[in-house]
Amino acid sequence: MEIEKLAELRKPFPAHQINRLPKPSPAQTEAVKKDYSTGHRCDECGQWHAKNVVHLDYVGHAALTDRLLDVDPTWGWEPLSLGSDGYPVIDKNGGMWIKLTVCGVTRLGYGDSQGKTGGNAIKECIGDALRNAAMRFGAALDLWHKGELHSEEDDGEAARKAAAAAKADANKKTPTDSKFNLAASLKWIKEASTPQESIMRARNAYAKAETDDDRKAIQELGNIYKESA
Repeated sequence: MEIEKLAELRKPFPAHQINRLPKPSPAQTEAVKKDYSTGHRCDECGQWHAKNVVHLDYVGHAALTDRLLDVDPTWGWEPLSLGSDGYPVIDKNGGMWIKLTVCGVTRLGYGDSQGKTGGNAIKECIGDALRNAAMRFGAALDLWHKGELHSEEDDGEAARKAAAAAKADANKKTPTDSKFNLAASLKWIKEASTPQESIMRARNAYAKAETDDDRKAIQELGNIYKESA
């Protein structure tokens, strides 16, 4: 059945398709605007922003489109409503509702461009809406959820602490600060205390790898921990 293919959307995305998005607080953003030198070039995302900024994992438009095409080559989306001019309706908040159809199933999603304007803002709005709608199908659901999505702990406290510790550890530099070393990085990934922590370490090491063979080895190891997580 076509609908059975929808389960493919819930498969974890490989480490190399997961990006890091900085989410500075308004105060941090304002501080860098006032004094550009207070920021730094981030090793995680490559952007210039304040230090100690929180980062979130996300899947980009291209990776999501690739997954949708794998599941249903005929997938499509359309705005929820059109204005009198024939263009999609953008609400007062600068956002847009869409309908995403995959394997004959349609679900809603909402996206915005965080107050930006122009053509690139519209494309960002569409990409955001597609990610939001695809999440309703389970795509990258583990990344949207802040913490452990499925926990056997009654109160969930242990899972939340483990997730927080894994993220904090992943933000630290790998054992290859001066020159990348594959063996040291693989050992560092394996020594993590939880599968989630191993995955975060794999993403960090993947970003620092220097050759395709090294990146492939890290990705394969990271995928093993994804399967056991």
